[in-house]
Amino acid sequence: MDEIDFAILNHLQKNARITLKELGQEICLSSPALSARIEKLEKSGYILGYQAQINPVSLGLYTKAFISLEVAPVQKKEFYPYIKKCKNVIECNCVTGDYSMLLEVLFENTMELDRFIGELQYFGRTKTLIVFSTSVEHRGVEL
Repeated sequence: MDEIDFAILNHLQKNARITLKELGQEICLSSPALSARIEKLEKSGYILGYQAQINPVSLGLYTKAFISLEVAPVQKKEFYPYIKKCKNVIECNCVTGDYSMLLEVLFENTMELDRFIGELQYFGRTKTLIVFSTSVEHRGVEL
């Protein structure tokens, strides 16, 4: 990784739809050289994919929450396939502390969230934080 690779990653994090020509002009590389570097970054695992940032509210998902869940180690084999199928779970992390899982979820309303929490309690104790507002949206890695 050199400064050019970091510049490529920074630009792609801000706008993955930038054309090779535009990006090449920004960092002073030809399109073929830039394309080769991007391919190398992808193959090396620095770039995992490209995606659109969607506004959940425009889709009727007004309730965002973080749920801490205590899952016993013996239940993880059952928990992981279950949670991967839950479309309202946008992220699930195994964490340290009093709870073993931290989930980020999106629902239309608190009634749906409450129903989901009831399902989760099969696996263990929960603690839920409902988001009122977000002062810093998800952003890329500072390089």
